Amino acid sequence: MAAKKSATPNRAFKVADQIQRDLTELIARELKDPRVGMVTLQGVEVTPDYAHAKVFFSLLVGDPVETQAALNQAAGFLRNGLFKRLHIHTVPTLHFVFDRTSEHAADMNALIAKAVSSRAKDDEEA
Repeated sequence: MAAKKSATPNRAFKVADQIQRDLTELIARELKDPRVGMVTLQGVEVTPDYAHAKVFFSLLVGDPVETQAALNQAAGFLRNGLFKRLHIHTVPTLHFVFDRTSEHAADMNALIAKAVSSRAKDDEEA
């Protein structure tokens, strides 16, 4: 017997996307914690049963550890805000995770630039 297909296979993606959009607005407009500054939500991953959602964020300025603590502390408040906006049976418990992807990308770009400039010097000396 084949595995049961969801009636709407992209539903989890749509729910995650909607959560990301609503959270972006809630954090910007309603969250008054000074530890949460310029936060950018990079993505949301929802478990298949919609019980939990990992919310990946990055920062322009500020301390990632402090910001993550503040967001996780405010998770109940933010989840309550989602209850009012989302029209789904279960609003997931939110877990905020600092996303280091942009940091890694900047490090890689710096390494590439360094390699290119040292290669250019080698070519000049030859």
